[in-house]
Amino acid sequence: MTFEKMQEIIADTLSCDAEKVTMEASLFDDLGADSLDAVELNMALEDEFGVAVPDEKLGEMKTVADLWNCLSELAA
Repeated sequence: MTFEKMQEIIADTLSCDAEKVTMEASLFDDLGADSLDAVELNMALEDEFGVAVPDEKLGEMKTVADLWNCLSELAA
């Protein structure tokens, strides 16, 4: 799992510039995600990295760093 791959998936799913996808970026405020985008993004990341993010964790995902940390824990 690499940040660059996650960055690419986020940029593709949210139709935003990859350079905007930084650890500090807010998925909703900075990258323009809505609730449907969040579900699609979760599915794409789960498929790519072979993990299952629990539903209760999804609501906690506010920034790219939150996603990275969650995926890193689940992939370990």
